[in-house]
Amino acid sequence: MTGMTSKQHDTPIAEMTSRQRVMAIVGASSGNLVEWFDFYIYSFLALYFSAAFFPSGNPTTQLLNTAGIFAAGFLMRPVGGWLFGRVADRYGRKNSMMISVLMMCAGSLMIAVLPTYAQIGTAAPALLLVARLFQGLSVGGEYGTSATYMSEVAQKGRRGFFASFQYVTLIGGQLLALLVLVVLQQLLSDAEIRAWGWRIPFVLGACAALVSLYLRRSLTETTTASERASQQAGRLSTLLAHKRAFITVLGFTAGGSLIFYAFTTYMQKYLVNTVGFNPKTASAVMTVALLVYMVMQPLFGALSDRIGRRTAMRWFGGLATLFTAPILFTLGSVTNPVLACLLIMAALAIVSLYTSISGLIKAEMFPVEVRALGVGLSYAVANAMFGGSAEYVALWFKASGMEQNFYWYVTAMCAISFVVAWRMPDPGKSGLLK
Repeated sequence: MTGMTSKQHDTPIAEMTSRQRVMAIVGASSGNLVEWFDFYIYSFLALYFSAAFFPSGNPTTQLLNTAGIFAAGFLMRPVGGWLFGRVADRYGRKNSMMISVLMMCAGSLMIAVLPTYAQIGTAAPALLLVARLFQGLSVGGEYGTSATYMSEVAQKGRRGFFASFQYVTLIGGQLLALLVLVVLQQLLSDAEIRAWGWRIPFVLGACAALVSLYLRRSLTETTTASERASQQAGRLSTLLAHKRAFITVLGFTAGGSLIFYAFTTYMQKYLVNTVGFNPKTASAVMTVALLVYMVMQPLFGALSDRIGRRTAMRWFGGLATLFTAPILFTLGSVTNPVLACLLIMAALAIVSLYTSISGLIKAEMFPVEVRALGVGLSYAVANAMFGGSAEYVALWFKASGMEQNFYWYVTAMCAISFVVAWRMPDPGKSGLLK
């Protein structure tokens, strides 16, 4: 680790040219896209491989089991947020991002070659869980480090616009995962996808991670050797001095993560299980919705540069509280895929007020010596508790005959985010992010 750090260029952020900043955003974003593609392909393919690991006659029960493992992956995120946040603050953002993408590569490759329940019995779902925990550790470290890095290299006055590309690539990873599924659906029969076709995207993800590793090798480190060598760098004791910032991030991330996963990863299953669309129609609807959502991010990021991050967060919390339940109630009874897509896009427009500045608003709250740790750990804890459990909770309510309670659960958490955003200090005026 020390050897890797010594080879990095200690270029002060202020001396980076516009071209260096843009290339740094591109390099960091490429890895972010691969990380999230690998993580989300699991969710989108669950409809096809759930029976291979959890043999049961009830499709909802099978999905509930696979969603449980999806949620378990999120339990490793706080560990990843702490581990990689410490690495990023003490050994450099670049090193942390390179290690995390390697771990994601290993997890995807493991899932691609896993035997099924019919072949090795209960060891199959157990090994699937191990692979997902490994990926959860990787993603837990990826978010905080990439958010910190992209916030640090973004040009002052346009940070909202540039930092929004973290979610452009995060959503792009989801979209790419969905597009791969759509291609598989066109080239293979349903039986072929269920039998072996679902493994292909995991192999692709592992290969793409190696490409990302190559791109990240050229990144310029944003911290100096003296900052990394500080006794305060990457320490939990230092982070505890910023308790208010940590609790604030927990508060608005809880609602933000929950509604994000409700209208992205879970929505495909909702369209199939509740609305009644066939899997191909649901995939097509989500492809269009996610594409529009991805394009929204720079627009809303630029908007935050004009109106302020705190104002954008207040609008997110208020609109999400008012419109989440009505949108989900209406969506549950639609029969027209176009109308369903428009409703989902309306919800995602509201979510964009949060996601476009999600990483930046957190980075603006912590000093450089614990910035990656503060961003990664606070986000990972709230995301594991509320974002990662979104699918499981939604399916549990459905299996219990109380699906509409999920709508009010999301609404309540968004209301908490609104209260936190209303009371939070303006992070843009803290002066912590130079």
